[in-house]
Amino acid sequence: MKKIFQSTLFSFLLIFVSAGKTVAQPLPIGLFKAMKVRSIGPAVMSGRITTVEAVEENPDIIYAGAASGGVWKTENVGGTWMPIFDDQPTLNIGSLAIQQSNPSVIWVGTGEGNPRNSISLGEGIYKSLDAGKTWKRVGLEKTRNIHRIFIDPMNPEVVYAGAIGNPYAEHSERGVFKTIDGGQTWEKILFTNEKSGVGDMIMDPTNPRKLLVAMWQHRRTPYDFQSGGPGSGLYLTFDGGRSWKKLGKAEGLPEGDYGRCGVTISRANPDRMYAMVEAKKNGLYTSTDGGFHWSLVTDDPDIATNRPFYFNDIIADPINENKLYALWQTVNVSIDGGKSFKTVADFNQAHADHHALWIHPKNPRLLINGNDGGVSISRDGGKKWIFSTGIPIGQFYHVAVDNEIPYNVYGGLQDNGSWRGPAYTWMSEGIRNYLWQSVWGGDGFEVMPDAENARYGYAMSQGGGLGRFDVETGQSYGIKPPAPDLKTRLRFNWNAALAQDPFDPSTIYYGSQFVHKSTDKGKIWTIISPDLTTNDTLKQKQDESGGLSLDVTSAENNTTILAISPSYKEKGVIWVTTDDGNVQLTRDGGATWDKITIKGLPKEAWIPQVKVSKLNPAEAYVVANQYRMGDFSPYIFRTRDYGKTWDNVVADKGLRGYALSVLPDSEVPNLLFAGTEHGLWVSIDDGNNWQQWTHGIPNTSVMDLAIQEREGDLVIGTFGRSLYILDDIRPLRKIASAKQLPDQRLVAYAAPDAYLAETKDSPGYGSGGDGLWEAPNRIRQARLTYYFNPKGTLIAPPPPPVESAMNQRKRRNMVNPETQVLSGMKGDTITTSNIDSERSAMKDTVHIRVYDGGGKLVRTFTDQPDTAGIQRTTWDLRERGFRQPGSRKPKPNAPEPTGLPVLPGTYKVVFQYKDLKDSTMVEVLADPRLPYNRTAILARRAMADRLERTAEKLTAAIDQLNDADNTVKQLMEQVKTADDEAWIGWNKKLKAMQDTLKIKRELLEPKPLGKQGYGRPYRQTALTVWRDAFYTVAGTPWTGSKPFDPNAEDEAMIKDAEAMAETALAQVNDFFTTQWAKFKQEVEAQPSLLFK
Repeated sequence: MKKIFQSTLFSFLLIFVSAGKTVAQPLPIGLFKAMKVRSIGPAVMSGRITTVEAVEENPDIIYAGAASGGVWKTENVGGTWMPIFDDQPTLNIGSLAIQQSNPSVIWVGTGEGNPRNSISLGEGIYKSLDAGKTWKRVGLEKTRNIHRIFIDPMNPEVVYAGAIGNPYAEHSERGVFKTIDGGQTWEKILFTNEKSGVGDMIMDPTNPRKLLVAMWQHRRTPYDFQSGGPGSGLYLTFDGGRSWKKLGKAEGLPEGDYGRCGVTISRANPDRMYAMVEAKKNGLYTSTDGGFHWSLVTDDPDIATNRPFYFNDIIADPINENKLYALWQTVNVSIDGGKSFKTVADFNQAHADHHALWIHPKNPRLLINGNDGGVSISRDGGKKWIFSTGIPIGQFYHVAVDNEIPYNVYGGLQDNGSWRGPAYTWMSEGIRNYLWQSVWGGDGFEVMPDAENARYGYAMSQGGGLGRFDVETGQSYGIKPPAPDLKTRLRFNWNAALAQDPFDPSTIYYGSQFVHKSTDKGKIWTIISPDLTTNDTLKQKQDESGGLSLDVTSAENNTTILAISPSYKEKGVIWVTTDDGNVQLTRDGGATWDKITIKGLPKEAWIPQVKVSKLNPAEAYVVANQYRMGDFSPYIFRTRDYGKTWDNVVADKGLRGYALSVLPDSEVPNLLFAGTEHGLWVSIDDGNNWQQWTHGIPNTSVMDLAIQEREGDLVIGTFGRSLYILDDIRPLRKIASAKQLPDQRLVAYAAPDAYLAETKDSPGYGSGGDGLWEAPNRIRQARLTYYFNPKGTLIAPPPPPVESAMNQRKRRNMVNPETQVLSGMKGDTITTSNIDSERSAMKDTVHIRVYDGGGKLVRTFTDQPDTAGIQRTTWDLRERGFRQPGSRKPKPNAPEPTGLPVLPGTYKVVFQYKDLKDSTMVEVLADPRLPYNRTAILARRAMADRLERTAEKLTAAIDQLNDADNTVKQLMEQVKTADDEAWIGWNKKLKAMQDTLKIKRELLEPKPLGKQGYGRPYRQTALTVWRDAFYTVAGTPWTGSKPFDPNAEDEAMIKDAEAMAETALAQVNDFFTTQWAKFKQEVEAQPSLLFK
């Protein structure tokens, strides 16, 4: 193994260890590639799409950009989708453009152009020359958000980028930028002021030097949004941006300040232009002379959009200059030049809030729409819409788990409500969309199962909405705490704080500016704190938010509580954080509160999380960020003395992106997890060093983290790529306990419990095709993890890139990647690492043996690691089986046959590599959903053992007949090549013997059909009767074993099988002792024949 180079993100160094001494080093994350994070979706609600475009000559190929979920591609009009941007440093997408003259060239602008309170910022513009397989960043990093891209169709080296800029800051890197050399250099060609960027931009489809740009002055703070100002305006150029004309009152447009404007040009008649103008009075305007003169079409408030900051796009039909689409909460169309509109995609046809619409220039019946719920496609001009269900880009704010088996994951999403779904299933397929259940509407945030009964739970919606739900009946009702009096107005954050008391499952807490407490699950509330915020009245003007157009949705609510965390170890200890920089602590259940000072915490910081340790009552972690005020540094502070002293555990540690979440492990104090705007991070040494976890999860916003305690799973809520699970973190816990990788060359880690779970068919379509999206399921076997370092001195490889989109798609469409089904009994599976006995000799082989509680060897298999590091394999929870009668002889070193399921109990798993050994224990449990009849199982095992002994005899007899037949065939070949006529008689003898062998074999197994067609007629033989008996006793390849005691019918079938086998075997034995023995003597008497 070669020494590793220095990574640009962090160094992977030798792990030096010696007895009794540990030297803290960065964790070599590349050694953990076997511990891939698993996406569980869901994609049923998808997420916000900001931009869509298709290849004009082949509109089956569509590209879609997600606000914080990357770029997705379909090659079959939305049947299946794959992410193609996951290797890039950001997944926050604002725009994309296809070079239609060469559609392999794709441009992507990062940072979305819809500056709501949850906007995600970007890192420049990217270019692909191979249809999205690879990407290169080509500048404009400081623009932060790029809303529009246009490519000159006559000279594709000329590209225009419209940067809306960072809505939270004033900066000069915004406006219209132009490159004339394919992105090597850029020139800013339109700029108005540091508060203004491109709200919209359109290129004349017949004259690429003519552009109409809507500049937009806007500013967002944590507590306010303002649209409009002198930097806004409509600008027209005819010379590619060398000169610009600002349009206004003289051209027929409204006077005064503008806000956000949407613009479009008709491809059917480029002199026909439209502008949806936000001004003192919003209106739709049109020009019929190419933009020199404009006139008001309508200022009807039902047409002039009501939320221009979020959606104000208009798109002209390419064929009919009077046909115009407008995107609001719905998709609307006018056929009279904008005088009137009708809805073509209502709330039932497509998700609300629309941001993108692509119309095929030659076939305007093909419409591709991007909205807050994903991608919708119409092929009939908007009469009917199809939702693309294969894009898991949900923006989760919070994540939680219950303790069901299998357990469920809960979370609330921006724009898409609150949901519950399985972490894994005991079903035949993956995690399908319709296994997810909506439990509450609105924008979703914290969702918590009732700690006493997961049938019930709590869910939130924007601005303080709070409800209780029943997942079985669907009943739900509001339990939002009321204000204490008419003079007090409660201030709830857009994403308010909710918590359950660890000591009393009936007690919950909710945060406004006060902490509200209910001891009866939300029926009655009391306030247990004073106002814990700064109560800055200058930040409490959300009723005035919006600028030229009011936008009062609670998104700008401020001076509010963001997080409440009761202690797990000490009653009465509650931590609270706010959106204006306060950290508060009570140690007496709310009777008194202390404002905590943290050195280094930015003033008025946004503090979305405070997490308390489950191990140390004095320990807590505070997550803060200040990107809304221009500071992108990560802040995660820790105290171990109830807030007296603090340290920033991520300062100067190489984390990329501002901090969003943190989670100290519940078992090992050195193990910490953190989420930033650009990924998942882990520390095994108490926060001294951090590394990004790159295996299976891209550089997405990690908003929240939770651990399922029973199963040791890390559940990851992302703001842009839905939910992930890092299954079984026990190996990380073991490593973190020592703050280092093992110095042994072979180490077995504790294994999670394994269930002998019955599986059922997944609901929905049986053969849904490629378009039936599902997330990968967890392995339904015993999961085994070990560390393997055969050379003893470890130099870690660099982390691999995030799994490519193509490979992800292939993996989703394959049978479970960890196992491959072989012919035989139900569950007859072995790990793929065992299937190929002819793997490269360069791979080391680890032998794995499983022993039951009595020390009996029940199973043996192997694993062949590709590289050193953490390895994962599986045991299928079955004993060593026997060779099925009639099956082919196994090749040398073939994996042993699979047998019956093991019994519940404790099993020892021994790993061995040459002279190295280590072991772990696996607890195998019965299916908790079913009664377990051990007596019946043992009785049926005894019957199966009897049939196994019969099978061994049948197998030996069939092998003997096959060997004899092969001998006859060889003799026939020898006779066939002889010239002497004396051999003619031998041909007849050999043919007669071959026929006799066939007759004898048909006593044991059915004869070949000898005729084409489907199916096999039943013929009673010793083998078919044996098989019927065995399947009756032990189960068929498609069903399990009977769960009740054997009966007389079972015994009768076994006796029939034994008797018929003995009869057939007697005839076969008689044949070999008489006819075959005589035949052999005759052959051996011929010196020219070789009896083999």
